Amino acid sequence: MRLCRVSASPLRLSLRRGTARCAGRIFLAAGKSFTWLLLCLLFALPFVTRAQQSAAKPAGSDPILQAMREELDRSKSRLHMDNVPAPYYIEYRLTDVEQYQAEAAFGVLREEQRAHQRFVRVVVRVGDYKQDSYYGPAGTGVTTLAPIDDDPVALRWQLWIATDNAYKNASEALAMKKAALRQYTSDQPFDDFAHASPTESVEPVVKLDFDPKPWREALEKATALFRSDPKLQSLSAAARFRTSNQYFVNTEGTVTRHGYAVYFVNEEGSTQAADGMRLQRNPFFAAATVKELPTPDEFVASAAKMIDTLKALRDAPMVDEDYRGPVLFSADAASDVFNGMVGSNILGKRPKPGESARTVGDYASNYKSRVLPAFVSVEDDPTLRSFAGKTLIGSYDADDEGVKAEKVEIVQDGQLVNYLIGREPIRDFPESNGHGRAAIGQSAAPSLGTLIVRSKQTLTPAQLKAKLVDLCKQDNRPFGYYVDTLGGAFEPRLLYRVYQDGHQELVRGAVFDELDTRALRNDLVAIGDDLLVGNREGAVPTTVIAPSVLFDDIEVKRTDAKNAKLPEYPAPDLVQPR
Repeated sequence: MRLCRVSASPLRLSLRRGTARCAGRIFLAAGKSFTWLLLCLLFALPFVTRAQQSAAKPAGSDPILQAMREELDRSKSRLHMDNVPAPYYIEYRLTDVEQYQAEAAFGVLREEQRAHQRFVRVVVRVGDYKQDSYYGPAGTGVTTLAPIDDDPVALRWQLWIATDNAYKNASEALAMKKAALRQYTSDQPFDDFAHASPTESVEPVVKLDFDPKPWREALEKATALFRSDPKLQSLSAAARFRTSNQYFVNTEGTVTRHGYAVYFVNEEGSTQAADGMRLQRNPFFAAATVKELPTPDEFVASAAKMIDTLKALRDAPMVDEDYRGPVLFSADAASDVFNGMVGSNILGKRPKPGESARTVGDYASNYKSRVLPAFVSVEDDPTLRSFAGKTLIGSYDADDEGVKAEKVEIVQDGQLVNYLIGREPIRDFPESNGHGRAAIGQSAAPSLGTLIVRSKQTLTPAQLKAKLVDLCKQDNRPFGYYVDTLGGAFEPRLLYRVYQDGHQELVRGAVFDELDTRALRNDLVAIGDDLLVGNREGAVPTTVIAPSVLFDDIEVKRTDAKNAKLPEYPAPDLVQPR
């Protein structure tokens, strides 16, 4: 296993006996370049840690928080340049990330490594709450690597130089912002930055807690199943276990420390039908603890089930007809629909200067308008820790801007009544509701926590299927459609015809037409009682809890994607000749 440590010394890289040593100091404004660098560092710089969880301690006893507060006080009192106003606000956010990642393909490991990194982000705001320097890449903060040892002197030096850079960038950004806003005649009706009450919340530090051996073996066993089907073209599996502990202080008096763990495993397989159509499956599982994942044996069984499904898809008939009628979505598929169509459109992101919309997305102008049927409501509750016996990875006590998390009623009886807001106000929403969240080293922005879809009128899965069949009979249709799982862009991965006698037939090669927010508002006719917890790993972990849903009028048609050519020659023999 390779080991690597990062310190605050100048960049140095040496390779000796397979061991990588590297150290660096990097200052970057937020942007895609930093995201790419972060991913490279996390997966290239392994570091072994002990699996444990420490008890919560007062803020004053934490050496990291103490160093951050001391340097923040010094910056607040001494940071000043001639002819430039002193900062009215400064924040420090340090994120400590530990990650284990392993991947296997065709029965053997392709990767296994551990990483431990710390990143610190410094934001300096010049001006005032009404209008400040938070503008453009330069004015939105500076991100740098931080020492992984709890050395207060090293950390304070890192913060000092990052703060100096952020202050200089802020002064330039404010001038550019004022120049850009001169072209607009009307004043902005809301502040640049929302006021927030000071918060102190110091939670336990979260540590990775798992045994890698059974998961290495599970990845190898799961992907070794390629031997059972010579028509498989790819079969891989991965495990990615991550903890992230964030330390946050600002000049308003807020001090927070909170962390989360995400344990993620997935399988991916692909094959081709006889006509060349590419077929893919990629089941995944995400949990807050390794105990809530499938066991390694269950993970291998899931891979076997996926391979059987790919075989069935190869032999399944194509969707040839143009169909418009009832479509039933499983809770798993509905979770993707609500996440993509509701979750992405309720974020209170400020539009570009000069635009009249309240926010961005399909719901930008739908405040206090109907966006769902009257029997459906939606809330986001990051304070909810668990649901139906499962820990929710979208839960948190304070967001990444140091604001206490709040339960927010978003859609009440079909009407949009709220947006999720961080500390960047939008029209009619001058204050944060605790939903400013940030990817590692990036700017905070409105994000989901735990999205929950509820209804006053629910049906059991059996009743939903019966209603689907009944709608088909009313329209004299021989069958309706049932969506088991979706892929990207709401593409049906597992789609079944449901006939009037109740039997199902797997089909392939279909896409939906006009499955959008309008259909969600007008064509959703029934909702299930089978709420499913969908934990979602990502740059910011979230949870969507949704039931199965029935639409009465969705168009299903054959995909217009061209089929690929089959391989020109067969796969290698499974047994090497001696």
